[in-house]
Amino acid sequence: MAGRRNIYYWKSDRAFTSENTRTTAGSPLAEIVIQVSDYLNRFFQRGLVNVEPAHGQGNHITFVAHYADSDYFVRLEDGPEGDNYMTVESGVMKMVRDLDIPCPVIYHTDVSRTSVPFAIQVMELIGGRDLSHYSGSDRLDVMRTAFEIGGYIARWQAITPANFGLFNVETFMSNGSLEGFHDKYSDYFGLNLESHLDYLVRASFLTQTKQRQILELVAAHDSLLHIGKGCLVHKDLAFWNILGDGTHIRAFIDWNDSISGDPVDDLSLLACFQSGEVVTSAINGYAQVRPLPDHFEERLWLHLLRNMIFKAVIRVRGNYFDMPGNFFMNNGHTNDLKQITLSRINSACEGLHTKKSILSL
Repeated sequence: MAGRRNIYYWKSDRAFTSENTRTTAGSPLAEIVIQVSDYLNRFFQRGLVNVEPAHGQGNHITFVAHYADSDYFVRLEDGPEGDNYMTVESGVMKMVRDLDIPCPVIYHTDVSRTSVPFAIQVMELIGGRDLSHYSGSDRLDVMRTAFEIGGYIARWQAITPANFGLFNVETFMSNGSLEGFHDKYSDYFGLNLESHLDYLVRASFLTQTKQRQILELVAAHDSLLHIGKGCLVHKDLAFWNILGDGTHIRAFIDWNDSISGDPVDDLSLLACFQSGEVVTSAINGYAQVRPLPDHFEERLWLHLLRNMIFKAVIRVRGNYFDMPGNFFMNNGHTNDLKQITLSRINSACEGLHTKKSILSL
C-alpha cells in the first residue's frame, strides 16, 4: 500500500474523492451503530450503555459512546482506500499532549480492519463547542484567542520530524518515529499543484491566465521553499478544529492531515479564513514563543496561495458553493464562500507580487 506518498492533502487527492461527502459510509447508520457497539464491548472496555451518532461534518463518521461512568468520542474511517493514517494521527496527538498543548487523549486505535470493516479511534470526549460556533458573537474574544493559538503553533513546532510532507505510516508503526515521504520540501509543496490548477480551469473556476500567473509566482519564489528541516504542521487549522468555551481553548482536534512542513504554514491556514487583524494577532502570539522565520510575509503569502488552491479543489468537487446557510463553512451565509475563495487566491497573488502587509487581508 502506497499510503499517502502521492497525496498533498487527503480531501483533494484521495482516489475516491466522492467519499468526502458521505455521511453513513455506504451502510445504514443503524447497522454501523451495532458494529461499533459490538466492537467496543469486545476490544475497548466493558459497561457500554449505548452508542449514538455525533453527526460530525469532517472526513470521519463519528459517535459518542456512553458508559455508566464516562463518555468517549469515536471516529471511523472506512473509505475504499483503506487509509490507515489514523495510527499516525494518534501518535501525533500524544506528542502534542506531551508538550502540554490541549489535545484529546487517545485511548484506543485500530486500523487493522480485521474485526470490523473500518478503522476506529476512541478518544477523550472534550466539552465545549468549536470556536466557529462563537464567531461573530461577544462570547469569543477573537483577538486574544488568535494570540493564544499562535503561541500554541509555535510550541508544537518543537516537534521536528524527518523529511517533509505526509508521514509514512509503516515507519511510524515500526519504530514510532515521524518521517515524511519527501526529501525536499519543494517536492511536497509542488505535489499535484499543476493537476489542482488544471482541474480548477476545467471546472471554470480559474482562467488559464490566472493559472499561468500562479505557476509563474510559485516558480519566482522557489527559493523560499528550500528549507533544511521540517516541523509539525496541523494542516487543517481552522476555528472548527479548535474546541473551547468562548473563553479558553480546550483542545486542538483533527490531526488527520498533519505533515512535516514549513513553520509559516499553520499561520497561513488561519489566513484562509480569518482577517488580517486576526492573523496578525496569531503571528504576535507565535513571536512571543519563537522568532519569525526569515522572509516571513512572503512565505505566508506563498503558503496561503497553495492552501487556497487545494481548498478550492475540495470546494468545487464537493459543491460547497451550493450548500445552504447552515453548512459549517458558511457561518449562516449562502452566497459568499465562492467569492471569498477567489478573493483569497487573488490576495495571495497580489501579496507575493507587491509584498503587501498581511494586515491587508
